Amino acid sequence: MVLLTVSTIVTALRPPYPYGEEFIDQFLRALQVCWFPLLVSMIAVSLGAPGLQAGGFLKLLGTLDRLGGFFVLTAIREFAPFVTAVVVLGAAGSAITADLGARKIREELDALQVLGVDPIKNLVVPRFLALVLITGLLDIFAMVAGLSSGIITELINHESLGGFFTTLLTNASILDLAGSVIKCMLFGAIVAVVCCYKGMTVWGGAAGVGKGVNDAVVISLLGVGALNYVFTQTLLATNPQLQTIR
Repeated sequence: MVLLTVSTIVTALRPPYPYGEEFIDQFLRALQVCWFPLLVSMIAVSLGAPGLQAGGFLKLLGTLDRLGGFFVLTAIREFAPFVTAVVVLGAAGSAITADLGARKIREELDALQVLGVDPIKNLVVPRFLALVLITGLLDIFAMVAGLSSGIITELINHESLGGFFTTLLTNASILDLAGSVIKCMLFGAIVAVVCCYKGMTVWGGAAGVGKGVNDAVVISLLGVGALNYVFTQTLLATNPQLQTIR
C-alpha cells in the first residue's frame, strides 16, 4: 500500500494526464452517493451527544450559551472529518473496491497492461484525486450540518442564538477549519489507496471480491482512526491555545 501511494502520487504529477474524464466521473458519482447519507448521519450524530445530551447538562448549569464553543470541539474538529470519512468509505470506497475487483477477476487489468496502458495512471489516480477532493468538500458540508444541529438544540431549549454564535466565533479559528479539512482529505487519501489496493489484488472469484471489500472497509477504518489520533495530538501539542474553551 505504501508503494502504491508513492506510485500514485508520482504518476499523478507526471505528464500526460489522460484521466480527466474518469476523474470527473468518479467525483460526481461519489458526490451523488455520499451527500445525503452524510447530511443525515452528521445531523443525527451532532444532535445526539453534543446537542441534546450536552445541551441538557449545560442547561442545568445555566450555561447553554457555551454550547457554541463545545461544538467547535465536536462538530468541527472531530465529528465532521470522521463521519465524512466513514460515509465516503461506505458509499464510494467500497464501490471502488468492488469495481476494480470485478475487473481484476475478469483479467481486464492484465489486458490493459498487455496493451501498454498503465492501470495506476488511468484507474487509480483519478479515483485517488476524486476521493481526496470530495472528502475535503464534503467536510465543509458536514461542518455546516453539524453546526445546524447546535442551532436546532438552542431552538428546542427556547434559547437565544446570540450566545451560541458568540462562543462559537470566539473559539473557532482558521486553524480549526483548515485542520479539519486537511485531516479529512488525508482520510480520503487513505480510503482511496486502501480500496484501490484491495480491489486490484483480489482473487478467488466473486467471493474474493466480497472479501476484498470487507478487508478494505476494516483496514481503512483502522487507518483513519490511527491518523485521526496522531493528527489531533500533533495539532494540540503544537497549538496549546486549542486545548481550552473560551
